[in-house]
Amino acid sequence: MSVLNQGTAGLERAESILARNFSDFVVSKQRLRKAEGICLVRERRQNGGQTVGFAARPFVLCGLPIRRPPKEQLLFERRNGHFILQVTGHPQFGLPFGQDRLVPIFLATLAVRQKSQTVRFGSAAEILDTFGMARGGKEYRRLVAAFERIFGATIFFGTESIRTTAKVVHRARFNFLSEAQIWYDRDSPRAPQADGFANMVVLSDEFYREIADHPIPADLEAVKLLSSAPAVLDLFVWLTYRSYVSKGPENIPLFGSFGLARQLGSTDYSRPRRFRAMLEQWLTTIRALWPDCPAALSRDGKYLSLQRAQALQEQPL
Repeated sequence: MSVLNQGTAGLERAESILARNFSDFVVSKQRLRKAEGICLVRERRQNGGQTVGFAARPFVLCGLPIRRPPKEQLLFERRNGHFILQVTGHPQFGLPFGQDRLVPIFLATLAVRQKSQTVRFGSAAEILDTFGMARGGKEYRRLVAAFERIFGATIFFGTESIRTTAKVVHRARFNFLSEAQIWYDRDSPRAPQADGFANMVVLSDEFYREIADHPIPADLEAVKLLSSAPAVLDLFVWLTYRSYVSKGPENIPLFGSFGLARQLGSTDYSRPRRFRAMLEQWLTTIRALWPDCPAALSRDGKYLSLQRAQALQEQPL
């Protein structure tokens, strides 16, 4: 019996004992499934059997909005040192937010795997299955709305750096997608395919080039487990990348013009103490999935201390 099966059997026995002897203290099935998912992520990392997906660099360095912005807000901006991300939403659909960030991860993963700017997939159920989402009509309609927001958004991504006596500036403005042919109805994630053709999405030239030149690997099972917690997901994917490319111990400021608070897609917290508390909660969740995570808050609460580490057994960077 595998470690995972043993763990699952143990969870089932524990649930039975609790229900029989401590009826007021019963762990929900949702929490048990989460515990099972954590066991799976840790076992696959230990055995080198992780399923690797890919994220796009702009959204690893700077997160999309965590929560739905006000309807009148169509511009969102985040900074990460010399990187800047601006997202302009469509007047009808608004800005991408929350679980919408799963769509670029899904499309980037397929683009890297298929080595093609034109991404094909069978049905919406494939996306729901990839991220462990229910196949009900409610989740499906959310997915359709996410595609509409992603398709309508315009991205501005830029960098600035100083090289000796010259200032180097790079700017790119692009849409996620240039064309999409997605067969769906409003209620069924398994809508019939017209003429037998799969769903097809053509990534914009700029977005595909960004993915092809800078694919950021991530553990898809961990992404699935964190899909309902966008802030934790952003931090996890960023830590996976940053800890791998780090050349040694680093102290990343939490606040200020180069601070972590300006990078994440989270709501601006009015008090630094509130942001620190949330960051510690996110790190606790990440450590459950990645026990060797090298990130921790500094004693003075001003920095996130980071060491070089590898979250993926085979990190294809």
